[in-house]
Amino acid sequence: MSPISVLRLLPLPVTRAVALAAALAAGGCALPLVTESELATESGKAFEEMRASTPTSRDASLRRYITCVTDAIVAQLPEPYVSQDWTVEVFDEPDTINAFAMAGARVGIYTGLLKVAQDQDQLATVIGHEMAHVTKQHSLQRINRELTTQAGVVGVNAVLGGGAATGQVLSMGAQMGLSLPFSRGNETEADVEGLQYMAAAGFNPRASITLWQNMAKSNKLGPPQFLSTHPSDENRIQDLIRQLPPALKLYNEAQAAGRKPNCQR
Repeated sequence: MSPISVLRLLPLPVTRAVALAAALAAGGCALPLVTESELATESGKAFEEMRASTPTSRDASLRRYITCVTDAIVAQLPEPYVSQDWTVEVFDEPDTINAFAMAGARVGIYTGLLKVAQDQDQLATVIGHEMAHVTKQHSLQRINRELTTQAGVVGVNAVLGGGAATGQVLSMGAQMGLSLPFSRGNETEADVEGLQYMAAAGFNPRASITLWQNMAKSNKLGPPQFLSTHPSDENRIQDLIRQLPPALKLYNEAQAAGRKPNCQR
């Protein structure tokens, strides 16, 4: 699995899955799905819990550097996201190569990421990608898809009269057949959208190739693409190469307009 995270899913309440199953069994159409506002609220709680349980960096210059890159990308986001007050946290975990963005305008960067994102342009690639997950509402789509899928699993398991083992098999099948391909599509879309954000902010999109080459070197033991929610590093790099011409156009326009970030570590 690629070290860059998909927006983290919140635990699924069993009661909500059961309610969905009942609605499906009754032939109802209005399913109690999660709203963006609900997701933002729950994301805020999860974010604060992480802050309380995970060491955060006290390196002021490092925090300024990461905030500088983040602010430049936020300025290129569509509404309502560009107008939101984004909170950036730097988690002091040097062995964790990870980053995330959450609904409700929250970004988390682990210090281990800087081993592979070695300059402002490479870091912008990661932050742009993670913010694209938020602007494209991938987490909200994923959660509601999971809710619907798990409701179906509950309902089918009841019809089959199976026990826990049957339910586990059905859940695994739903994950392999629905959730993983859906997430790979999200990852590719976030790559493309994130590349546009970072290029429009004035970061060099060519750095995205170097970043994923660095990722590939640090991820030698990752699972095959078939079992991963992320595209393989090789496929990701090829996709990014194909997206470079329009991204370079945005980059050149940004440079001409005076958008030339100078975020220093």
